[in-house]
Amino acid sequence: MHIPIQLCFYIYTFFIQSVILFLTSTFLLLFCYYLFFCRPIYGGLAHILLTTLENIHLVPATPIDILYMSVIPSSDPDLRSPLLSSLEEPARKPEKGPDVQKLTIDDMLQKHCGEFGTWQLRHFVLTCLAWALEGFHTMVMIFADREPEFRCLGSGCDEMAKSVCGFEPGSWDWVGGAGSSTVAQWGLVCGEKYKVGLVQAVFFGGCMIGAGTFGHLSDSTLGRKGSLTVVCLLNAVFGCLTALAPDYWTYLLLRLLTGFSTGGVGLCAFVLATEPVGSSKRGAAGMSTFYFFSTGIAMLSGIAYIFPSWRELYIASSIPSILFLVIVLPFISESPRWYLVRGRINEAMTLMRTIAKSNGKHLPDGVVLALDEDVNESYVNDQSDKQGFATKEAITGSVIDVIRSPVTRVRLFLAVAINFMCSVVYYGLSLNVVNLDTNLHLNVVLNAVAEMPAFTITALLLDKFGRKPLTIGTLWFSGFFCFAGSLMGGVGIWKVVRMICGILGIFGMAGTYNLLFIYTAELFPTVVRNVALGCATQSAQMGAILAPFIVVMGGALPFAVFASCGFVGGLLAFYLPETLNRPLYDTITGMKEGEGGLSGV
Repeated sequence: MHIPIQLCFYIYTFFIQSVILFLTSTFLLLFCYYLFFCRPIYGGLAHILLTTLENIHLVPATPIDILYMSVIPSSDPDLRSPLLSSLEEPARKPEKGPDVQKLTIDDMLQKHCGEFGTWQLRHFVLTCLAWALEGFHTMVMIFADREPEFRCLGSGCDEMAKSVCGFEPGSWDWVGGAGSSTVAQWGLVCGEKYKVGLVQAVFFGGCMIGAGTFGHLSDSTLGRKGSLTVVCLLNAVFGCLTALAPDYWTYLLLRLLTGFSTGGVGLCAFVLATEPVGSSKRGAAGMSTFYFFSTGIAMLSGIAYIFPSWRELYIASSIPSILFLVIVLPFISESPRWYLVRGRINEAMTLMRTIAKSNGKHLPDGVVLALDEDVNESYVNDQSDKQGFATKEAITGSVIDVIRSPVTRVRLFLAVAINFMCSVVYYGLSLNVVNLDTNLHLNVVLNAVAEMPAFTITALLLDKFGRKPLTIGTLWFSGFFCFAGSLMGGVGIWKVVRMICGILGIFGMAGTYNLLFIYTAELFPTVVRNVALGCATQSAQMGAILAPFIVVMGGALPFAVFASCGFVGGLLAFYLPETLNRPLYDTITGMKEGEGGLSGV
């Protein structure tokens, strides 16, 4: 019996849609159930139970530590999980008296462990590989949603035309076939062309939601490493499911979900990579993270060249996330700062001993970690001695705590506004630069490589001039050339001059975009750092959503808008404090005390 091809297609479409909707709905329902029901009801009991079990050394810190423990040689006690360390090596109890010294993590790194030694270098490189994954999932739309070239098959078609609109049906065909891109697959041209921009806006909308969600989770229950694990897993799942999308609206939904998970990758990887680094090296390390993002974009161009089909491309760009989970994550450690603010001092001390040993240094027995608000105490009280410094009441923070404090409230407002304006200019100019009349794959590689000198220059100048002057300078540098571009005409030599102004504008803004990650992270204490960075990232995603709509205005107007954003952003940066060579504070109270009660900023 012959089954019509159309019927087979409908059956396939219904089956794939059912599977995708079932998986995504199940995930969202379970996630919402956990957030709104399980945590409020069982959170208190679970906290009491887990605290009790951890105090008697029966439960490891997190499920991630179990995976970490399984791949580390058990012969090295300093590299074992908190469970084995607790069972076989009792917590070192410092003796009372002047020999006991409380140090913050920054002080301990500087005096005893090393600010950027072998351990930090290895941990930094492994963690920043996640930035390449973010580049894959963010920029894959350039190739998957491109409008391919067309070829004429007969009369009623003009090969010199720039668009297929108005051609007679059947008189033309896509080069590479319908599977070359989503535009060719679902006919997203002419009256349907807006759907391409809609996918991009929806993706960045998902990034905005994900940045806030995982910014909170990484500061609270999941931690930095746990959150990075979740977002990479979701990226792999949603990326592969996107390749199976049978229609445009399913594709749109899956890009929204991919954006949700992608929004947490960069901020989790950035904080996890830079928090174990000493204060004098943190600026250069933070600026170096974007090299991995640009490298990922350049690699994506090669992957897209090998896999020209958009479905194959989504699978090929999602497989690295799976490899990262299996091969890389087991060798990445949780942040010692997160351990400290969560009250898990034994885990933090174990990790600091590991860092010192890997860097060829020694951590004395009489040195203990403390929050910055406790370091002024000369001696350890009796209660801390009885606990053996194994645990302390966890200190948590949320966006409410950021807003409640006048200091962090003003900083959050300024960081959100500056990140928004920077993103509008960065993504807006990027869309203009890629419209060069050359090979698409080559354009993407050149754009990725062109940003790297900006990263190098800002990294070299960061610790010499400071965060604040460099932020103002790069914003105004970009704003000046955008303003110059707005004065240029759109014909002849002036069109070339405008293009050069745009390239110089994105050069300056690429440095700003990179710098803002390290600057924003240093403006807030550990307890709310990822929450604040998540809010700033959310505002940046809003700028990314707005940028395409500014570009379509055409002419000199987009350059004028970008120039205004650059100048205003630089003015706002004047009200931010300098963070060069200042410690990363653990709590809001400690930050206020450490900065001498500065108000407003």
